[in-house]
Amino acid sequence: MGGFFGTISNSACATDLFYGTDYNSHLGTRRGGMATLHNGVFKRSIHNLENSYFRTRFESELDKFQGNSGIGIISDTDPQPIFFNSHLGKYAVVTVAKVNNLDELEKELLDKGCHFSELSSGQTNQTELISLLISQGKTFLEGIEIVHEKVKGSCSMLILTEDGIIAARDKWGRTPILIGKKEGAYAATSEPCSFPNLGYEVEYNVGPGEIVHLTADKMTQLRKPNEKMQVCSFLWVYYGYPVSEYEGVNVDASRYASGVSMAKKDEVEADFVSGIPDSGIGMALGYAEGKGIPYRRAIVKYTPTWPRSFTPANQAVRDLVAKMKLIPNRELLRGKRVIFCDDSIVRGTQLRDNVNILYGYGAKEVHMRIGCPPILHACPFVGFSASKSHLELIARRIVKEIEGDDAKDLDKYSTTGTEQYNNLVERIREQLNITTLKFNTVEDLIQSIGLPKECVCTHCYDGSSCF
Repeated sequence: MGGFFGTISNSACATDLFYGTDYNSHLGTRRGGMATLHNGVFKRSIHNLENSYFRTRFESELDKFQGNSGIGIISDTDPQPIFFNSHLGKYAVVTVAKVNNLDELEKELLDKGCHFSELSSGQTNQTELISLLISQGKTFLEGIEIVHEKVKGSCSMLILTEDGIIAARDKWGRTPILIGKKEGAYAATSEPCSFPNLGYEVEYNVGPGEIVHLTADKMTQLRKPNEKMQVCSFLWVYYGYPVSEYEGVNVDASRYASGVSMAKKDEVEADFVSGIPDSGIGMALGYAEGKGIPYRRAIVKYTPTWPRSFTPANQAVRDLVAKMKLIPNRELLRGKRVIFCDDSIVRGTQLRDNVNILYGYGAKEVHMRIGCPPILHACPFVGFSASKSHLELIARRIVKEIEGDDAKDLDKYSTTGTEQYNNLVERIREQLNITTLKFNTVEDLIQSIGLPKECVCTHCYDGSSCF
């Protein structure tokens, strides 16, 4: 996915920019970048993060980032920020985007006489393409409107200009932008967990399609938000940080409510509940409360060095990370019936390995409770995982095994309680060697988030879309 942070201040911004960007590190592992503006001169650095961490890559360079305004990015796509000099002036851009029609837009721009200089893995850098689209406008506002009109997928961005920072949220609000304020400074970020330790208070939640302009002392609305929103439900299921709030809804509170709700409907008997770190912990605590049984740490994440496992592009690396980062506690598992809460089942390979390890450490029964419904559709809007095909999804592969066609009766397979849905869940349970398996329903997930269904994107579960 990716996350960004930008700040503009009456004093030097490098420290806030450095740490604020770092607080987005759980959203991606591919590239990190920062850019600042000082006396009309831009400074930029971009580093590969696939084998390192943001702070270790950029700490030695902090002295070069002079100036009072800057933007940073943790990117799971292309190298960023991108610099531009156009009729709009000099500016730098970072994006959290998924451009599904990149080839089409690339051809359109080439036919207009534009050229591309930034390549990543032999392909056009999508942030450069977005910058070229912005430059088609007579103003930044008009250019951003062109991006929102032409990009199929999603695009949120920060633009560092000579007159301040522009924050523009995706037209459907699929990814968040929050504005923070402290004395003499404003900041904009994908992750509000970046604010507290830097002294910022959340000032504003940028709406879908809304565009705001920041200076050190003022926030100005350039475009009103759209009435409709489709914020990604996976913010609360998985990639949102526990202390963060989006649309006024706290991530950990939502996960806790989800666990309580599921436990009250669950008749399984067990000795205790455990969360699969990190995103399964909040749900497990809620489940323990709702079920009235203890919460124990039967599996622990080794936090000093291992990242989240959904982000590496290579499947073998994902599998290695998933295996190495979690350490079971043999003493707690031996002879016990355990309910494990986890955020989701995407491909199933990681969970299958983890379940076998749990049995190997003496668990008598392994019951899995999943915080979201079965994932039947690859995400065309945000790209919360590295899945490039529907058939990388275990649920979709099973539909193909049953029907001979992976697209047949998906509406029935996504509806809780149907014969097709029950068959799907049972097949997943069998393949993963789980004692019992239950998924959260779309209805209960929406209830735990607390926003109207029409405001939350659940496409990956039920194929619904605002288009």
